[in-house]
Amino acid sequence: MPFSRETIIESIRGSLEVGKPRRFKQSVELIVVLSGLDLKSQEAKLREVVILPRGVGRAQRVCFVAEGDMLLEARKLGVEVYSRDDIQALSKKDAKRVAERCDWVLVRADIMGVAGKVLGPALGPRGKAPIPVPPNANVRELVDRYSRAVWVRIRNQPQIACSIGTEDMNVEDLAENALTVLDLVESKLGSQRIGAIYIKRTMSPPVELKPL
Repeated sequence: MPFSRETIIESIRGSLEVGKPRRFKQSVELIVVLSGLDLKSQEAKLREVVILPRGVGRAQRVCFVAEGDMLLEARKLGVEVYSRDDIQALSKKDAKRVAERCDWVLVRADIMGVAGKVLGPALGPRGKAPIPVPPNANVRELVDRYSRAVWVRIRNQPQIACSIGTEDMNVEDLAENALTVLDLVESKLGSQRIGAIYIKRTMSPPVELKPL
């Protein structure tokens, strides 16, 4: 990758120095502009969940649609959980409320059809999607992983934009998160597809990451 950890740290510091202070905690965003990508091609369908090693800097609500032991374990952990019957009983308005509250909706794989039908129309417009998980998956580990997760995906423009944390995080931690995302992009698309990289806060102008 034609970018070092030091240049990433420098660009993150620069992004934290530009723009006006805000009355809320801003996200720090990584934007990768892609070069020579056909949006109709298979590679443009990139859509991956990435676990940020240093976390996202704010609480994320992980919710479950489950049955049996998975449902019981999720309830013990105090996370929001719905059974198959709960989901089937939801109105469209209720489904939208679930979509608003939950950052991630993990669904036991064998009831994915029900959850997708009820929650899919509410989750989709919010950039979320129900995620199938094996019936025997470790619920505690899933909560830990997805509380540190972000989507890395291409939508209707040749670019990827995702959060790498928040402005109150350590700069080195933000850099480690950025490197994790960039490694994924490079492994999926190749370094030749990376045209430019920018780092910005939510309400601040972008700072371009200069190559070596």
